[in-house]
Amino acid sequence: MQYAVMDTQIAPEGHLEVLSKAEVARLRDTSHGSLYQLFRSCALAVLNCGSGLDDGKELLERYKAFEISIVQRERGIKLDVKNAPASAFVDGVMIKGIQEHLFAVLRDILFIHGEIIKNEHINIESTEGITDAVFHILRNANLLQPQISPNLVVCWGGHSISGAEYDYTKLVGYHLGLRAMDICTGCGPGAMKGPMKGATIGHAKQRIDNGRYIGISEPGIIAAEAPNPIVNDLVILPDIEKRLEAFVRMSHGIVVFPGGAGTAEEILYLLGILLHPDNAQLPFPVVFTGPAVASDYFKQIDQFIGLTLGAEAQSKYKIIIDDPVAVAREMQDGIKSVRAFRKARGDAYYFNWLLKIDAEFQHPFEPTHANMKGLELHKQQASHLLAANLRRAFSGVVAGNVKDQGIRAIEKYGHFEISGDPEIMHAMDILLTSFVEQSRMKLPGTVYTPCYKVIK
Repeated sequence: MQYAVMDTQIAPEGHLEVLSKAEVARLRDTSHGSLYQLFRSCALAVLNCGSGLDDGKELLERYKAFEISIVQRERGIKLDVKNAPASAFVDGVMIKGIQEHLFAVLRDILFIHGEIIKNEHINIESTEGITDAVFHILRNANLLQPQISPNLVVCWGGHSISGAEYDYTKLVGYHLGLRAMDICTGCGPGAMKGPMKGATIGHAKQRIDNGRYIGISEPGIIAAEAPNPIVNDLVILPDIEKRLEAFVRMSHGIVVFPGGAGTAEEILYLLGILLHPDNAQLPFPVVFTGPAVASDYFKQIDQFIGLTLGAEAQSKYKIIIDDPVAVAREMQDGIKSVRAFRKARGDAYYFNWLLKIDAEFQHPFEPTHANMKGLELHKQQASHLLAANLRRAFSGVVAGNVKDQGIRAIEKYGHFEISGDPEIMHAMDILLTSFVEQSRMKLPGTVYTPCYKVIK
């Protein structure tokens, strides 16, 4: 099948508009080096916004002729784009928001590689160094705003959700927007788009013209969750662990909507951090919410958390069903506590330095067949460490579902095998099976073939 494509050249605005000749040369060198394929795949994902495709491998195969290169000129750079998806254009001109996202890809994939990953002054093997790297990447993207009182709500949830669930996410976003809350999500469709869409209406009614709709992604997932058009601040972190740290360091509260394996991964990451003894007194409002039809979904999630991590983990969040106003008020009250806590301790409003994040949650987990099989999924360890390992298990499922590298590994070697305590395996099997039955693993209309096998 042939897909409509277009060619264009575009120039950056803002951060990359003024570059030295040395910076331009470094960008061009990098764009032709080992990072080119990563840059190309992320750029293609951005250009494919709104296509309804959540398969990184299929996207790359669909647009095999796509090319993107940096053109040097006296006043800076241009991007030369060839064989791009025609859906990114209106009357032959690339949509403005997509242009901005494309240059965010350039900034974060290429520029940050030289300034952060290769920076000898930042040790990305140490806990402090990883946090510094996350901080610098967010600051470079101009996301850290020191003059703003805490108001950023991170919304997590699936890209494959029902119409009723999507409409509910918009209602929650609307009531958050009415209360001058800004929204941050994983930037894709579904539960990542709905809250932003709702907040735009709430902001408009309150005459808020500088509302922030922040999207945080990473290279492996961006093809499955291409930035939705409402995102006005996009940043791409190097891996899922740094992406998750960016979410929790920037946020002042988190709302979790229904989702699949990726949402379970996010929940386990967050609970694992909040269960660390050093974070016991730190206020961090967390609400699980959905419409009435999602009630059973959250019962399953709550039961799984109780069985694996215990009552203390269950105490770290509140479940609110079918009440968007109550969710918004809970966030508003919780964020007031966050502000008072940070003000009393002199911590920044824009980046949560006080939050303790163990190395177990920071170092990238590579979901190979051997690593998945070797996960320690048992209760003979601290609950926050069990949460870290459970998080890795769900991360592997996400990789096998939607990431190009993970999909190819499954095709070559077969299912990921997940094993551990029988009780935990039984609970995980029930939860994952429910995700499949509720079509939460892939977008509607797509036949899902499990990439995993739970060994009980």
